[in-house]
Amino acid sequence: MKRIVFHLNCLERGGAEHVVTTLSGQFAAHGYEVYIATEWQGADEYVTDSRVKRVHVGLDSRQEKHNRIRKFADRIFNLRRFLKKVKPDIVIAFARKANYRALTATIGMKLPVLISVRINPIGYYDFLSDKIQIPLLFRRAAGCVFQTPAQRDFFPAYVRRNARIILNPIDDNFIGNTVPDIAGKRGKFVVHSGRLVDFKNQCMLIRAFETVHQKHPDYILKIYGPDSLDGTKQKLETLIGQLEAQDYVRLMGSSSTLDQEMMYAAAAAYSSDYEGMPNVILEAMALGLPVVATDCPPGGPRMVITPEENGILVPVGDEQALAEAMNRLIEDRDFAEKLGANAAEIGKKASAGLIFKEWEDYITEILEGR
Repeated sequence: MKRIVFHLNCLERGGAEHVVTTLSGQFAAHGYEVYIATEWQGADEYVTDSRVKRVHVGLDSRQEKHNRIRKFADRIFNLRRFLKKVKPDIVIAFARKANYRALTATIGMKLPVLISVRINPIGYYDFLSDKIQIPLLFRRAAGCVFQTPAQRDFFPAYVRRNARIILNPIDDNFIGNTVPDIAGKRGKFVVHSGRLVDFKNQCMLIRAFETVHQKHPDYILKIYGPDSLDGTKQKLETLIGQLEAQDYVRLMGSSSTLDQEMMYAAAAAYSSDYEGMPNVILEAMALGLPVVATDCPPGGPRMVITPEENGILVPVGDEQALAEAMNRLIEDRDFAEKLGANAAEIGKKASAGLIFKEWEDYITEILEGR
C-alpha cells in the first residue's frame, strides 16, 4: 500500500481545498493510506472521507508567540518532523506557500514532492521572493501539476519538463443529474457559485444583471458561496442596496445541496478577473446549464468552454458583454439548451474517478522513475 501526504494551508471552502478533499477520498477508496497535513483549521471546511487522516502541522500555542522568522522555521520543522514520522512515499503540495514549505521541509530527505499550481501565476508567483525561491526550490520538485498551459508556460523549462496538465475533478453529485425535458422546467433565475472574493468580481456581475433585469424584470440572480472575509461581501451588500436590488439579487450563502438548487436555473454566469481552473464552472456545465464566463487568465474557462458550442466566453471586465450574453441565454432558449446539453459532456472527461486515474498514473511514473 502506498502512503500519500497532501499538504496545504487548510480545508476551508475554496478551489484547491475542494480538489484535495475529492482526490484524497479517491485515493483512500483505492487502498492508499492518505494523510492531509494542514497548517490550521478553518471555520467552514469541506468534509473529508472517513478513511483520510487529517493532521495539524501548524503552530502550537507556544510557537504562536514567536516572531515572524521563528514562526516560519517552526512551520518547516513541524512539517519535517511529521513527514519523518509517517514516512510517506510521496508528498503532494497544493498552492504557493504549501509548495515552498514542502520543498523546504524535505531538503536532505529522499522523499519526492509533487507540487501543484492552482492560480494565475502573474500576481502570485512573480514577487522578488518568488524569483529567489523558484530557482532554489522548484528544481527539487519531482513534478508539477498545472491546470492550464498558460500556467505551465509561466515557469522555467526545468519546471515544465516533467509537468502535467490535469483538470479538476467534478464532484459526483453534479454528474448525471440532467433532468429529462429540462427545457420546460427551467426557473426564471440565473445562478453564480463561488466564494465571495475580490478576484471573482461579483460586483461586475451584479451591475451586469441590473441591465438584464431592466429587460427581464421577472428574472432574479442567485449568488451562492461563503464569505471569504476580504470585505467583498460587504461591497456586494452595499451595491445591492445602492441599486435597490434586494428583490432580484440574492446572496444565498453556502449550500450543501448546491447541485439541486442550481439544476433548474436558466443559466449560470461567472465574472472572474482571473482564476485557476474554476470548479464552479465545471460543476455548472456538468449539470447541463448554459454557461457564460469571462475568458480570464490563465485560461481555465477557455480550457473547457468552446464558444458557441458548449458555452459563451466574454472579455474580462466587460460588463456590457456579460449582460448581453445573459440576455441571449434568457431569450434564445433553443440556443441555451443546446449549449447546456453539450456542456454536460464535461462529466465524461472530468469525473472524480477519471481525474484520480490521471493523478495516480503520474505519481506511479514519478515513483518508478526514482
